[in-house]
Amino acid sequence: MKILPVAHIREADAYTIKHEPIISTNLMERAATQCFKWIKKHTDKSHRIKIFCGPGNNGGDGLVIARLLSDKEYDVNVFIVRFTENDSDDFTINLKRLEELESLNIIEIREGDKFPEISINDMVLDSIFGSGLSRPVGGFTGDLINHINQSGAITIAIDVPSGLFSDENSTDKGGTIIEADYTLSFQFPKYAFLFPENDKYVGEWHILPIGLMPEFTDKLEVSNYFVGKWDAVQLLKLRNKFDHKGTFGHALLIAGGYGKMGAALLAAKAVLRSGAGLVTAHVPKTGYAIIQTSLPECMVSIDVNDEVFGKPPELGVYSAIGVGPGIGTHKTTQNALKLLIQNSSKPLLFDADAINILGENKTWISFVRSGSVFTPHPKEFERLAGKSSDNFERNTLQREFSIRHKVYVVLKGAHTCISTPDGECFFNSTGNPGMATGGSGDVLTGIILGLLAQNYHPQEACILGVYLHGLAGDIAAKQKSQQAMIAGDITEGLVRAIKKIR
Repeated sequence: MKILPVAHIREADAYTIKHEPIISTNLMERAATQCFKWIKKHTDKSHRIKIFCGPGNNGGDGLVIARLLSDKEYDVNVFIVRFTENDSDDFTINLKRLEELESLNIIEIREGDKFPEISINDMVLDSIFGSGLSRPVGGFTGDLINHINQSGAITIAIDVPSGLFSDENSTDKGGTIIEADYTLSFQFPKYAFLFPENDKYVGEWHILPIGLMPEFTDKLEVSNYFVGKWDAVQLLKLRNKFDHKGTFGHALLIAGGYGKMGAALLAAKAVLRSGAGLVTAHVPKTGYAIIQTSLPECMVSIDVNDEVFGKPPELGVYSAIGVGPGIGTHKTTQNALKLLIQNSSKPLLFDADAINILGENKTWISFVRSGSVFTPHPKEFERLAGKSSDNFERNTLQREFSIRHKVYVVLKGAHTCISTPDGECFFNSTGNPGMATGGSGDVLTGIILGLLAQNYHPQEACILGVYLHGLAGDIAAKQKSQQAMIAGDITEGLVRAIKKIR
C-alpha cells in the first residue's frame, strides 16, 4: 500500500470528484460514513459523544458523523471551534443540514469563551484540523486541545490528530497536539503515523477505505509504502512437484561464539523453517556439539578457532551467506569478517556484531557488495550511519545509507523499515511489543537468509521476511501472551504464518 503525501491525497480527492464523478459533499459523506460505522461497531450509547469541529473540511467530516450518530439516537453534542470565520463550502453545507435537527445541540466556541466540561466517561471526536495543517497550533485552540487531553475521555481523531503534521515531525515545532486513543484515517496511512514520536498522539490507528480511484493513485510515484498481507501473498513463491532441496538453495550462517551459541541456534532454525533446502552453520569449535545435538537438520562447518569466528570457510557452494549473530567483536573476528567481505562473490547479510564491527571500521563498508542486506536495531544503525535527533531524521539517514552503498537496510522496531538502493522505504504492518526479547533479531536474520538462499531478490526477501517475522510474532503473542513469549516462539509461529498467507 502506498503512503501518499498530503499533496497527492488532495490530488486523488480532486481526481475522484471529477472522474467518478461525485460531488465533494458526497465524498465527504462517504468518508464520514466509514467513521460512523467504525464508531458504531466499537462503542455503545452509554457515552455522551462530544464532537469538536473546525470550520474546514475536517470539521465537515465531524458534522456528518454527528448527524449520522444523532440519527441513531446517540447522545451527541457539537462544538464549532471558531478560530476563523472562513468556513469551507462543504463545512457550510453540512452545518446547515445539521441545524435542521432540532434534537442536536450545536455550540460555538470562540477565544475567551469557557471551554465545555468533558467527563472521563465522555467520548471526544476530534475534527478540528485535518491533514492540511501548515503551522503549529497555539492560542485558544491550543488551550482547547490541552483541555481535551487533560479530560481523560476516550478521544478519536478523524483523519489525523489535530496539530499533527502528516508528512514531517511535529514534536519539534512547539505546537499543541491532540493525544488520541484512536485515529481513523482515510484510504492511505500517513507517514507521520509510523514513528515513535507520534505514538502518544496517534494511538491505535485504522485506515478506512473511501473509494479514491485506483486508476489515479496506482500511477502516483511515491517513496514510502506500507506492507500488508496482500503484498506478502504476492511475494511468496509456490513449490513445484519436481523441486528438490537443491532447488531451494544452500545457506551459510556464520554465527555464535563462546557463551552466545543460542544466537546461532535460533538463527539457524529460522533459516530452515523459512524454507532453505540446505543450511550450514559455521561456528567455533565450542559450538559444534550444540548445533549437531539441538538441530540435526543443520550441517556444521567448524571454525579454526575454539571460541570465536576466526576464518571463513570455502564459500563457493553457498547460494546465500549471513554473518553476525553472537560472533562478538574480538580482533580475530574483525579480521575474519574483513576476509569474508573480500572473498565473497555474492551479497552478504550483516547482522548484530557484524554490523558493530563495520561501525568500528567504516572504510570497509565501501567494499561490501551492492545488494547486501543490513539488519540493525537503532543503536547498531547509529554506529553505522551516525546519530540523529529524531526518528524522522534517522529515516533520512537510513535512506541515504542505502542509496550511497547500494544496499538494503532493515531497521528493526515497531513498523520495521526496509530501505532500498532506490531510496524507497517499506514499513511493516505486523509485529507487537512482545517481540522485544533477546533472540528475536536472530530469528529475523534466519528468515531473511533462508529466503535469500531460495533465490528471492534481496528486496523481496527483506519485505517478505520482515512481514512473516512480525506475523509469526503476532501468532506467538496470541498463544503465549506478549509478556511470556520468547524468541523461539516466533520461529514456531512461522509455521502458521506461512500457512496463513499461502
